[in-house]
Amino acid sequence: MSARDRILDTLEAILISEGERAATLDAVAARAEVSKGGLLYHFPNREALIGGLVGRARNYAAAYRDELRSSPDGPTLAYIRTSAETNTDFDRTLIALGRLGGDQHPEAASALRAAQQDWVDLVREEIGDEATARAIVLMGDGLYYNAMFQDAPPRDVDGLLRVVEVLRASVSRG
Repeated sequence: MSARDRILDTLEAILISEGERAATLDAVAARAEVSKGGLLYHFPNREALIGGLVGRARNYAAAYRDELRSSPDGPTLAYIRTSAETNTDFDRTLIALGRLGGDQHPEAASALRAAQQDWVDLVREEIGDEATARAIVLMGDGLYYNAMFQDAPPRDVDGLLRVVEVLRASVSRG
């Protein structure tokens, strides 16, 4: 793993476990086991470090969008199937971004909104209806939220996939 990735992983871990105030350049450098000069080589200031995390989130979001788009079952079913996945690299990055104050870091809030809008857009392109697409994305959000607090995978994914099929059919008949 590169020093840059180790620094970003460390920033994520600190943001998730201790919050933004603890994520100082000194703390990140120490826990990433790089010198402060090494950290500053990759990220010349705290804003650049946060920007690196935002860039990472945007890259993960683009990869996930491509994964959904190329799914043989289509993006909608793939989105629901993958919504309950937690503790992935993308998941940790999104949680870390969420720990940053949106008022102080609008670029972080913008990256989170853009990712969710990508999901809505993909589902809408397939389904053909904005309100139904938003409802399906919110269904995925609910799966994710519940998965965060359970030790086992959600039991109701197959049932929700059937609901999505019903929604899909009702929109196409609409």
